[in-house]
Amino acid sequence: MPALSDLCPEMESASKQYGEANLTKKSEVNIKIDRSPKSEWKALGGGDRDQWNERLSNLVIRALPVNQSNAEVVSEAGSAVAAGVVDMKPADPVEGMLMAQLVVANEAALSMYQRAWACPPDHYFEAHTKYLQLADKASRTVAMLTERLDQHRGRGQQQIVVKHVTVNADQAMVADSIVTGKTNDVVSAAKLLPATIDQPMSNIEPQQQETVPIEGGTNSK
Repeated sequence: MPALSDLCPEMESASKQYGEANLTKKSEVNIKIDRSPKSEWKALGGGDRDQWNERLSNLVIRALPVNQSNAEVVSEAGSAVAAGVVDMKPADPVEGMLMAQLVVANEAALSMYQRAWACPPDHYFEAHTKYLQLADKASRTVAMLTERLDQHRGRGQQQIVVKHVTVNADQAMVADSIVTGKTNDVVSAAKLLPATIDQPMSNIEPQQQETVPIEGGTNSK
């Protein structure tokens, strides 16, 4: 059985540090939150405090499927991903988390597709198929996160269909007006629409006429 150091030197180092930490007295953990928020990096995490924005950005960069030991490669990939997050404009920390997972899942999907085509199906059919399955799963994750982001951004919106009925002598016309927006906007927009509909013309009832007697003949109307 191969040694732990042969499989992953970083894992062996972490295991030693964890063991030494258990033998020594644990130090006190201090949590500090900036009282005066600074949002210079809000475009990366959506938070009002850069403690969150920088933490989220660092986690995204470390989760990218690139050679983490190559600083130049990490800087190039991290800059590109950060530019994409800035273009998506996270408005709050929830959007920041969804975007962070979205870009990482997208990178994973494309990386799995690349690995699949690097394994010719003629010689490595099982590996080729496995990579394609993983790529498909990561692609579905991207689609799901995109839907969740759209739902979060569109929260509080409703859609009201208002029907206008116009009745004339020979024809009737029904028109639909769709009002979309937040709850308050929908209510105010609905008030601008007419509340009543055109009433159909009433039927003319025949009126009773009085009979007038005529001399020399029978009564006639």
